[in-house]
Amino acid sequence: MSLTLSLDFQYSTSIEKLWSALTDPSELAKWVMENDFKPVVGYRFQFRTEPNEWWDGVIEGEVIIVDEPNCLSYTWASAGEQHTVVWTLQALEDGKVNLHLEQTGFSNAQGLEGAKYGWSGWCAKLEKVLEQ
Repeated sequence: MSLTLSLDFQYSTSIEKLWSALTDPSELAKWVMENDFKPVVGYRFQFRTEPNEWWDGVIEGEVIIVDEPNCLSYTWASAGEQHTVVWTLQALEDGKVNLHLEQTGFSNAQGLEGAKYGWSGWCAKLEKVLEQ
């Protein structure tokens, strides 16, 4: 059985600035982790952070969809599991943008809850990045 994480975040920013924060490696490093990301379909990349006793600190990914500035998708492989991450951006009224995250492929509820905690923290950092 595969479980799905679905989260929505609203930011007071432009859709272009939010797209840049999702696709520019230096911006991504400010709110997720160091990376060599490029928004090019088929491009293989890594997110890297300090390893710990449970994890090597590396997430392997491959870009699947680039539909600027509406949708970005990539694989997210770590700790023996591979997930698919899909970001959907939608301009709202009053200068806000909705960012929808869907991450599929979880094999257990513990992994899903861990990802929910992680993305919630990262997306709070993203809000600070967008304010700069």
